[in-house]
Amino acid sequence: MTKDDTSGGLSREERDAVKDRAKELRDEAKAGKNRAAGEKAVQEAIAEMPGEDAAIARRLHEIVAEAAPELMPKTWYGQPAYANTDGKVIAFFQSAAKFKTRYATLGFNEDANLDDGEMWATSFAVTTLTPAVETKIRDLVRRAIR
Repeated sequence: MTKDDTSGGLSREERDAVKDRAKELRDEAKAGKNRAAGEKAVQEAIAEMPGEDAAIARRLHEIVAEAAPELMPKTWYGQPAYANTDGKVIAFFQSAAKFKTRYATLGFNEDANLDDGEMWATSFAVTTLTPAVETKIRDLVRRAIR
């Protein structure tokens, strides 16, 4: 079995994400709820992304900061994320390049208040940020924290 073989468990990208998460937990324990440290970590994660992913992540970061300034920026599995005051991740961005998928993803965890009846979406493919898409993101983020 080669290092890239996925038949025995996690792919290389998944193993890297787990390592990123372990480092984030260590860093969080040291920094506590430090907005500046979280902002720096998010900016560094975005800087490591390729072109279009970075552009989407950068603008998404601006939208979240505007729509929900109370959310704390941080990284989660090496990707930009936004947590409530309890430290629980509400929303996150996943670069398409990170896991070799065809689109980036904006996702919401269970603490996001997006409930809508008996079934609702918790992640969204993002290929381009148009004004209409930005409005939808802003609305989702606001709903998620209400």
